[in-house]
Amino acid sequence: MARRLRRSALALGLAAALALTGCSGGGAPPGAPAGGDGLEKTTIKVGALPIPDPVALYIAKAKGYFQAEGLTVQPVTITGGAAALPQIESGALDITQTNYVSMFLAVSQGKKLKLVADMYQAAPNTFEIMVPKDSPIQTVADLKGKTVLVNNLRNIATLAVTTQLKAAGLSETDVKFAEKPFPEMGNAISTGQGDAGWITEPFITANKSKLGFRTIADTMTGQTADLSIAGWMATDEWAKENPKTLAAFQRAISKAQQLASSDRKVIEATLPTYTKIDAKTATAIKLGAYPSALDAARLQKVADLMLEYKYIRSPVDVKSLVAAPAGG
Repeated sequence: MARRLRRSALALGLAAALALTGCSGGGAPPGAPAGGDGLEKTTIKVGALPIPDPVALYIAKAKGYFQAEGLTVQPVTITGGAAALPQIESGALDITQTNYVSMFLAVSQGKKLKLVADMYQAAPNTFEIMVPKDSPIQTVADLKGKTVLVNNLRNIATLAVTTQLKAAGLSETDVKFAEKPFPEMGNAISTGQGDAGWITEPFITANKSKLGFRTIADTMTGQTADLSIAGWMATDEWAKENPKTLAAFQRAISKAQQLASSDRKVIEATLPTYTKIDAKTATAIKLGAYPSALDAARLQKVADLMLEYKYIRSPVDVKSLVAAPAGG
């Protein structure tokens, strides 16, 4: 009898322990971070441009998605994905925004990098070639012999413009590309430093309203329709050393991307908090898409275009660059 009572007490105690710890199915206790207490790093620095593309980073921070994962994210303003590469290599940044052309180019040059999460995909009229209202340039064919300003050389900007040049019967060598940051591009063109510019939002809207610029081409058509533009990257070494931290970041960003995709109002409310976009402009600008998962097949299109236009000498296997979450 005493032995049966002891067995019953033991069984009840075990059941109570399972209920209290939430062990059923291997889940975490109620209210505990989804990523658990074992993150390799609980605070990370993440590079981002002050444009609409990385809005999910700031949504995730404001909504507490990172906090729910036991993660503190410190955004750091960068000037470009290519420029941020030395910062993740040195450890000054843990993760950074990058445009896919810059990343695949770096990989083709031997850099060991991983894609952490998707960020931004083009939509119609989100990346345009623009000229002053009184410019004699009317079509892409008129750009022959002209200077086109881009935010970075040999990146998504020059590739997108080159596809439009090809459609107009021109080649990359028929124009001169020159670098100029997006915020300075409109004034630079107005003062004769360039004839046209490859411009994205919110600068498309700003240059139209303030300087009277007009569009001669939407660069996200034809070969570049719905092109994947930007994502989050880390070094291969960092991804291997911080698998749980990586997975926590991926879960939070994916959740924020889903919210951005379904509720534009959240984007409009968030943009003024980290960019110079005011509330009125936030409601007017055109936005692309915010994919919640990395699709290697879709991203492969970017690498294949780069091979076609000789940005890289040999194929890049995008699938091998995707950093899978911990546990697959």
